[in-house]
Amino acid sequence: MKSIIGSWFFWALLSAAFAALTAIFAKVGIENVNSDFATLVRTIVILATAGAIVWATGHWQDPSGVSGKTWVFLVLSGAATGASWICYFRALKLGEAARVAPIDKLSVVFVSLFAVMFLGERLALPNWLGVVMIACGAVLIAYRA
Repeated sequence: MKSIIGSWFFWALLSAAFAALTAIFAKVGIENVNSDFATLVRTIVILATAGAIVWATGHWQDPSGVSGKTWVFLVLSGAATGASWICYFRALKLGEAARVAPIDKLSVVFVSLFAVMFLGERLALPNWLGVVMIACGAVLIAYRA
């Protein structure tokens, strides 16, 4: 049996916890600064942290050994991440964290749709039901009565 640290679920759960902390820390952190500047600071910290992890774990790879297709999609992923962060921090600057974060998590719905449309992945009826429930839940959490 796989150890818990080797499971995708463990790392996905940690990702969710850190994403939640991101919203809380960011909401406090952007109080008196421009949201784009805050995103730049966050990006620098992420770059330094990722660099330290790659160095400490010995996972550096020779960039010339990476295929052109991989580079294109990593760059596109980075651009999408940057755009997402810019939009997320701007939304946090303008709105409440408890309402912004659930709408941001509609990305789960979009990933499901895009994975089916572009990656050929298949979702069963219970999976689609979950996608609909996530969408409805995000809207309900963000709704202001």
